[in-house]
Amino acid sequence: MGHGHGHGSALPAAGSASSRYVRRLAAALAIGATFMVLQFVVALATSSLALLSDAAHMFTDVLGVGLALLAIVLGRRSTPTFTRTFGMYRAEVLAALANAVLLFGVAGYVVYEAIDRLGDPPAVPGLPVLLVAVAGLAANVVSFLLLRDGAKESLNVRGAYLEVLADMIGSIGVIVSAVVTLTTGWRYADPLVGVAIGLFVLPRTVVLAGRALRILFQHAPHGVDVERINAELAALPGVEDVHDLHVWTLTSGMEVASAHLTIEPDADSAGVLSAARDLLARDHAIEHATLQVEPREAARRCEQLSW
Repeated sequence: MGHGHGHGSALPAAGSASSRYVRRLAAALAIGATFMVLQFVVALATSSLALLSDAAHMFTDVLGVGLALLAIVLGRRSTPTFTRTFGMYRAEVLAALANAVLLFGVAGYVVYEAIDRLGDPPAVPGLPVLLVAVAGLAANVVSFLLLRDGAKESLNVRGAYLEVLADMIGSIGVIVSAVVTLTTGWRYADPLVGVAIGLFVLPRTVVLAGRALRILFQHAPHGVDVERINAELAALPGVEDVHDLHVWTLTSGMEVASAHLTIEPDADSAGVLSAARDLLARDHAIEHATLQVEPREAARRCEQLSW
């Protein structure tokens, strides 16, 4: 019976995709924290719901980026042990899910508050709101550019990136609201923009939460055809059957697989093991695979398992 634990050479030293974007996350955190304080102060002073909504989104940006950084630090410093065999890389996924919950709560509150204000919208001074919104937009654009590349590789970074994107759109909405207020004096512009910002954020939040839950429930990674993997492993020379095949994501950029391969009596177990590991790494980018190569007699034990 053969047992193989495969590792490729393509993974970064720190392990996860998120770890390559620590400096960019830190810069986005500093920018967001500075402008969050400014927005909250002006929003409270002017009673602007649109700016308050933008400030709340900026708060989730700051908290979300902070959670993302914390998760990466935990992942780096927590090496695998006998009680935490995969370390704490899942902290990144939990951070992304927490970001989604925060965004959903803030967006829901803003929509509720805006609808309540439509009956009697307060007068909002347009000029200070406009100036702060323009400054906030500039800050969000910088953070957006810093995180854009990382969002393609890491769910954790993508959570922070989506929050920055939502806040950038929100800043544009606040600018429109302030311009309308300045030029026409129409009081409904501010609460209506608040509703629009909230409705823009909600569906994107649901998508982010769904992707995080997919990982936490250990579903197959997005874009990985497990049925195809099963067929390709079964087609390897010397392999009679493939069973107990599992493919899941530990955290963004870290896909993991395990499987039992039943081999023919005269098959070379070491050769089958090497071919299977090469197939997973080369054709499916799965560098971390635990494969058990077993004769027919040993495979009968697996048939007795209920799950």
